Amino acid sequence: METRDKNGLTEREFLASYRQKDYPRPSVTVDIAVFQRGQGGLRALLIRRGGHPYLGCWALPGGFVNPDEEAHAAAARELREETHLEGLTLFPLGLFSAPGRDPRAWVMSQAYAALLPEGALPPRAGDDAKDARFFDVCFQLRGTRALLTLREEGILLRAEAEVKARSTPFGLARTCTVVSQEGFAFDHASILISALARLDKASAQ
Repeated sequence: METRDKNGLTEREFLASYRQKDYPRPSVTVDIAVFQRGQGGLRALLIRRGGHPYLGCWALPGGFVNPDEEAHAAAARELREETHLEGLTLFPLGLFSAPGRDPRAWVMSQAYAALLPEGALPPRAGDDAKDARFFDVCFQLRGTRALLTLREEGILLRAEAEVKARSTPFGLARTCTVVSQEGFAFDHASILISALARLDKASAQ
């Protein structure tokens, strides 16, 4: 016997009457923070956007998740399409869903981090990325204040954020609120700072 809900509908009847358009739906993207350690210190990979929004600004590799793929697979695909990098282990950073983070629409992003081994083939821009290159990273985390500076051949990107940590039954939770940023697209400075704060914590242990 089929079970019925409080309205007397079976699951089949409920699904037949369900109208998806009655509920606002976000788009889902992935963004990947790729780092590389070298003799000069830590470097971060950015791509230069070749289209709107944020035309010409620097961003993390990434893009939209297709309906037929998981977020992790989308991250690997977007990284390959925009930078020609493959085979990297992708570590989940978290979901970034601040209202207004994307000027196009309601868009949430699942962020990942990866480490590119020293001596690996350099990235090459592809798809809608106009350029792809590593930037030297200067990151300072003092109390709740985080300062990020990226430099590469006369290009200077800056961001400042408040990073707060709190203990939960499931471990340490961090929140990152960017106070100012210069040259970054979307909320990608926030994603980078969140990744770097985690790296900084891991290095200190």
